[in-house]
Amino acid sequence: MGDFSWTSQSSLQKALVPGLYGEGGAPGVELTEIRNILLVQVMARRGKAAETAKVAKKLFAIEPPSRPGAVSGKGVTLIWSGPDQFLVFAPQGEGKLMERIVDAFAGIASLSDQSDGRCVLRISGQRSVQAMAKFLSIDFHDGVFLVGAAATTSLDHTAANIWRSPDAPGGAPVYHIAVFTSFADSLYRVIADSSLEYGLQAS
Repeated sequence: MGDFSWTSQSSLQKALVPGLYGEGGAPGVELTEIRNILLVQVMARRGKAAETAKVAKKLFAIEPPSRPGAVSGKGVTLIWSGPDQFLVFAPQGEGKLMERIVDAFAGIASLSDQSDGRCVLRISGQRSVQAMAKFLSIDFHDGVFLVGAAATTSLDHTAANIWRSPDAPGGAPVYHIAVFTSFADSLYRVIADSSLEYGLQAS
């Protein structure tokens, strides 16, 4: 019998080539793949929503959002993904955190590890909103899609989770988009092509 060794690798290993593309000068859009992530779907079981929220607050020191939104704590962001459910996103995934999540929610919530099934892209820059307006039907105006806002939507005919993180130093908005890894290559190209006229820094 063959000896199979599974090594996790980026779904954008070939498509995402770091560099500056498009118009010259300072890039208006910065696009980065967040690698080595932990992404877990937490779904409260029937009658256990309040207890699930209480456990989440104790574990992460932040309360999960009860409606579309995202809240960030120390190294972890909780993103609303539906009634009585949320995503746990940690940019630097580690086994011990997953073990703590499994232990904490045992018997009260169902878990689905999406770490290898989703690709998370960070989009920032002063022209990021104009670029995203080309492929997402969301109003990204500062007065509407505030820091902490989140949405589950469609990006080029596939599901995507998007949330706004705290602004970067200098005030540029920061967004994260989570998509299925099987679509990540083509979706990355859609995002990159939409950003070229503003200058794109890929990394």
